[in-house]
Amino acid sequence: MNSSSAASVTSVPSAGLLQRFLRLFASQEAVLLLALIALFVIVGSINPRYVAERNLYSIFLGNAYIAIAAIGMSMVIISGNIDISVGSLIGVLATISGSLAVAGYPLIVCWIVPVIGGVVVSSFTGYIVAYLRIPSIVVSLGMLSILKGGLIAVTNGAWITDLPKGYALAQMKPLGVPMPIYFMLVLTVLAAYWMRNSATGRSIYAVGGNAEAARLSGISQRRTIMTVFAIHGAFVGVASVLFATQLSVIQSTVPPNLELTIITASVVGGVSILGGTGTVIGSTLAAVLLAAIGSSLIFINVSPYWLRSVQGVLILLTVLADLFRRRRQQR
Repeated sequence: MNSSSAASVTSVPSAGLLQRFLRLFASQEAVLLLALIALFVIVGSINPRYVAERNLYSIFLGNAYIAIAAIGMSMVIISGNIDISVGSLIGVLATISGSLAVAGYPLIVCWIVPVIGGVVVSSFTGYIVAYLRIPSIVVSLGMLSILKGGLIAVTNGAWITDLPKGYALAQMKPLGVPMPIYFMLVLTVLAAYWMRNSATGRSIYAVGGNAEAARLSGISQRRTIMTVFAIHGAFVGVASVLFATQLSVIQSTVPPNLELTIITASVVGGVSILGGTGTVIGSTLAAVLLAAIGSSLIFINVSPYWLRSVQGVLILLTVLADLFRRRRQQR
């Protein structure tokens, strides 16, 4: 073998390694991570208090429940559906959790009942979508009105106070790290692994990408949709517990624009609004990025109301990029 052929042989692995490296940094997760780092560097240079430990804890701690809810939402959107009642469900489940705690029920019951309730309500939504063939946006819109209106009618927006000691799960700090951060990281890793390596996880991608092809492959579209909504409900239940326990009081109302923030985190995280593609890691990074953007506006003396405009721009840009990518693949 001469020197020129040896050089060509060694260049092949190098080229392949370079392509994998470029592909890694072209992924949505890498883009979000780089954007997050750039935001911390730029705003931190303008106002050093932005990267202070207290503010960083506030960014991660106060929005971990949004990232957890976005994990389940990402699965639903990947399956080709959507749930716009998620914010109302979190408000209802948080109120149930706090009411049980004040009534004197064991703390473990107060934490588990919202998770079970989330599974039940979301499974009901999934059943209507899967078996009655009603579009998920219509079903979840109806559930939003039922949950939101019912909560206000029953509680009149009252505050739940006198919560028992030990109830504040989100305020616990094992090894000095807030509990919501543990939940966010562990659930993200587990969900990402399950979506990639389990048969059910791959079925969710298949149904969202091409429902007819999935059916011909022996995948039950109805069972898959029911499963993904039930799992989504479990994540919503966990998010509601963290939301309910992050403060010493609970207001019996639906957090404003919460569903928009959760859906935005999923879409900006790389989940195609048309279904079939995306990862839960991207949605978690996007949730943190949105929180960091909102906090940065305060530290650079910009009205935080601009955050809604930023969310809208990010959604439009992400959807347009996804459409261009799909058209390029079709060609």
